[in-house]
Amino acid sequence: MDPNHYHLTSVWRVPAEPQRVYRALEDVARYPQWWPQVRTIRQLDEHTGELTIRSALPYTLRITVREQHRAPAAGLLQAALGGDLQGWSRWRVSPAGHGAGTLVRFEEEVRPAKPLMRRLALIARPLFLANHAAMMRAGERGLRSHLA
Repeated sequence: MDPNHYHLTSVWRVPAEPQRVYRALEDVARYPQWWPQVRTIRQLDEHTGELTIRSALPYTLRITVREQHRAPAAGLLQAALGGDLQGWSRWRVSPAGHGAGTLVRFEEEVRPAKPLMRRLALIARPLFLANHAAMMRAGERGLRSHLA
């Protein structure tokens, strides 16, 4: 196993209509309003932005996010990632069934480009995974509150 390869998945349940959830997720510029770990967003062009992210561990990531695929009818958003993390991320939004709101599936396949993260991967991987999980839980809480 390559300690610098991460395939991460999170599943959120959001008590809002799928269209509202999709619109909130595609509006990346507003993430800092509801997702505490997304500190800043700087628009680079129509399809690209730079996010500054910091979760529980004392390091900041700067990630360039470039839209790759947007399919509202399919509930799909996908982006290429550069900067401190290289790879891709994807949101899939679908009805949860029986009027139970929305199921949101986040997938990300990345490799850190930040030298310190790469060097510490063997020993710090469990911390990096816990840090990511904490960030995703906070994102789910923030989105639920934002759409309430």
